[in-house]
Amino acid sequence: MDKTTEHPKEDAPGNAEKPVDDWVTGEEPMTGAQASYLQTLSEEAGEEFDPDLSKADASKRIDALQGKTGRGD
Repeated sequence: MDKTTEHPKEDAPGNAEKPVDDWVTGEEPMTGAQASYLQTLSEEAGEEFDPDLSKADASKRIDALQGKTGRGD
């Protein structure tokens, strides 16, 4: 068994650690997962859901709504 695939490098930066504004694909349409979660958060927060957000803008909106709904870390 290849041990390098069992545990990813802990020091390798992932997208979660990279600033949203620096995402290469940030201007692409949000993913299906983002849309689904954002719609749920929007409903819980009593706010409008915008289906046309980019990946980066959706991520920022998710962060804001997580804080408002108490779903954030």
